[in-house]
Amino acid sequence: MPGITREEVAHLARLARLELKDEELDHFAGQLDDIIGAVAAVSDVADEDVPPTSHPLPLTNVMRPDEVRPSLTPQQALSGAPAQEQQRFKVPQILGEE
Repeated sequence: MPGITREEVAHLARLARLELKDEELDHFAGQLDDIIGAVAAVSDVADEDVPPTSHPLPLTNVMRPDEVRPSLTPQQALSGAPAQEQQRFKVPQILGEE
């Protein structure tokens, strides 16, 4: 497979609205060529019996089931609040009225 050319890097830079110097074009062409080669190597390793995955390790749900347990009453929770309204903490308004 032919490598990435300076012209292709310059085209990509124009599309991304990046201004690159001549030495940067050469540098990035080599880097992009290495990246494409690495992706091709991974594609060669993957076989039909290897399923595609998004993570190398199996993921499981770590959520626990909701269980009702004793907790504070609204009066207990609001007992130390400097201001309250309708069983809620009252705070200064920071946004305008809608």
